[in-house]
Amino acid sequence: MKKLGQLRPELPSRRQFIKTAALASGGFLIGCGSEPASTPVAEASAPEPTVAPPVPIEAEFNAFVKVGSDNVVTVVVKHLDKGQGITTGLATIVAEELDADFAQMQTEFAPADAKVYVNTAFGVQGTGGSTSIANSWMQLRQAGAAARAMLVEAAAAAWSVPAAEITVAKGMLSHAASGQSGSFGEFADAAGKLTPPANPSLKDPADFTLIGTRVQRLDTPGKTSGETVFTLDIQRDGMLEAVVAHPPRFGGKVGSFDATAAKAVPGVVDVVEIPRGIAVLADSYWSALKGRQALTIEWDDSGAEMRGSAELTETYRAALAEPGEIARGDGDATAAVEGGDDVLSLEFEFPFLAHATMEPMDCVVELSNDQCEIWTGSQLQTVDQMVAAGITGLTPDKVIIHTHYAGGSFGRRAVPDSDYIAEAVMIAKAIGGRAPVKLHWSREDDMTAGRYRPLSVHRLEGTVADGKIDAWRHRMAISSFLKGSAFEAMIQNGVDGSAVEGARGLPYAIPNLAVEQHLMEVGVTGLWWRSVGHTHNGYVTEVFFDQLAHKAGVDPYELRRDLLKDKPRHLAVLELAAEKAGWGTPLEAGRARGIAVHESFASFVAEVAEVTVKDDGSFSVDRVVCAVDCGVAINPDVVAAQMEGGIAYGLSAFLREAVTLEEGVVQQRNFDSYRPLRINEMPAVEVHIVPSGEAPTGVGEPGLPPIAPAVANALFAATGKLVTTLPVADQLKTA
Repeated sequence: MKKLGQLRPELPSRRQFIKTAALASGGFLIGCGSEPASTPVAEASAPEPTVAPPVPIEAEFNAFVKVGSDNVVTVVVKHLDKGQGITTGLATIVAEELDADFAQMQTEFAPADAKVYVNTAFGVQGTGGSTSIANSWMQLRQAGAAARAMLVEAAAAAWSVPAAEITVAKGMLSHAASGQSGSFGEFADAAGKLTPPANPSLKDPADFTLIGTRVQRLDTPGKTSGETVFTLDIQRDGMLEAVVAHPPRFGGKVGSFDATAAKAVPGVVDVVEIPRGIAVLADSYWSALKGRQALTIEWDDSGAEMRGSAELTETYRAALAEPGEIARGDGDATAAVEGGDDVLSLEFEFPFLAHATMEPMDCVVELSNDQCEIWTGSQLQTVDQMVAAGITGLTPDKVIIHTHYAGGSFGRRAVPDSDYIAEAVMIAKAIGGRAPVKLHWSREDDMTAGRYRPLSVHRLEGTVADGKIDAWRHRMAISSFLKGSAFEAMIQNGVDGSAVEGARGLPYAIPNLAVEQHLMEVGVTGLWWRSVGHTHNGYVTEVFFDQLAHKAGVDPYELRRDLLKDKPRHLAVLELAAEKAGWGTPLEAGRARGIAVHESFASFVAEVAEVTVKDDGSFSVDRVVCAVDCGVAINPDVVAAQMEGGIAYGLSAFLREAVTLEEGVVQQRNFDSYRPLRINEMPAVEVHIVPSGEAPTGVGEPGLPPIAPAVANALFAATGKLVTTLPVADQLKTA
């Protein structure tokens, strides 16, 4: 993996390249230089023999830190970087405690080994729930501090001076009294042989020099130059390219097939059946696609989901007539709501949503009798390892996973059954491991046979009294993708915790509050989607809150302040966003503001959206002011980027994204019918970070939940029209 500020002379610098090019055109330079043209040219001398630079020796200080004789510090990253920038964040934590120069830092992804690289947030090696920085914070501080202590001890021994007299700064060790100094690389070998201290001293945060500052992302140079290796770039000797024909309906299976025409396509090598469909293998991706198109398949839909989106929505809505499983019950919301004289009741509908990652799913597998080797952007290494072991009959330790950067995920690569990775392993097994296999899912494959944020329907009922909210009842109907998976333990007492998050933890001081859930049975495969349950619950709770505030005759911002008096971190982001947005100051005709605040993944975010509505009901989102409290901000620039990304992703879903089914068949196939936000639709975004001494928390997902309700609340303020069915699309347009 390439690194920022590389210290080894592997490639000529730009300046060296220009000098070499100039010398190659020497006649021109002589004629145009400061020397007269008649200056004699020295005879060419024999070239100096080239000597290869010594291969750096790398010393392992612990499971997370390695230091090379070339002075390069490598941080072993146990999480997947899918664009969120955690390689930079985690390297910053180590560099801070190590007192390294950030220019000497690089990263590599850890092997799949849950004994060493477990994510303690959920008990397996993996990435999700915005836990990467939070989970590794103390672990990497200690790893960096231990490595620093070992380098100091080695230098002290070499110089015969007390370790307490040695200082470390920007990757150099120094002893002022003797005038001796040296780089990390000079002491790496000796230091790596020492026993790491069990409880190394950590820095006082007041002494941080890197944490809290903007350092350049480590992954930027490689991604802009094309050097970064993604799964698509992996090549293995004799490798075959594979695609799979999936059933058009979820739960369908192969009845019969004829591969004669497919095998006649030039380049097609084999056609095999696997449990999830028919795989075509070829010497190129194009040939594999053409071979798949030539297949004749009869699908068996006897066990398939045959309902369309409209039928599912009606089924869900009907379920809300009855009480659900209790996720939260404060006071007696049922009595207050059902006995109230003036109850506000609203229903909200949310469609299935695709993850629509920039890089569709892909995986390379090389299978032998005693080992299964996998190259992919693995988000759940332990689960992927276990699934591959189950398919091949190998023990998990014989499944080797090489994790690579991934072009987005938003939850898509964290699959309980490892769908696309499992398919690649199945294909390799079906051909007896005779060749490495690279499996591609096209955009259409992932859009029609992938996994989605579940469809859901919500009914909220509430009452107000004396300018405050007196009762609040929230019923939802939603399917659970956790049922039958390795994560089923998250369903307790009939309640799926991932589906009620953001509703169950509502922070407002409401005396009578109930949250109920109906878990629906549906054949469509679901999955966590960026911010998971918070994505729909953040919307319904913040939009419903505004409507109750209007009913009480109170400014929505002021009512939030009142009901969050005992929630200082919620209150701080709320007030900061409102202040920076100029809440309450007048806007020109057709413009309005809306506000929302939400906690997710232990971070707190408030957003104010400004919209402009035209006479025909069309609108634009012009400005978003975001305030975030994520504890210690390791890199403010990355925090801001993740807030911006979450805002873009959430706004995109609010405007027009939806996966719809007709008779069980997905209607969207690519970005012509599933249209994400375009760059010209992106509002100006301001991000303000609340200074904090708390431990860092997540930023990959928390920016998303407040954006859609903030926009919806602004639209209501401008038009008096309420958006309860997403996406909004053209709902507000007049004929």
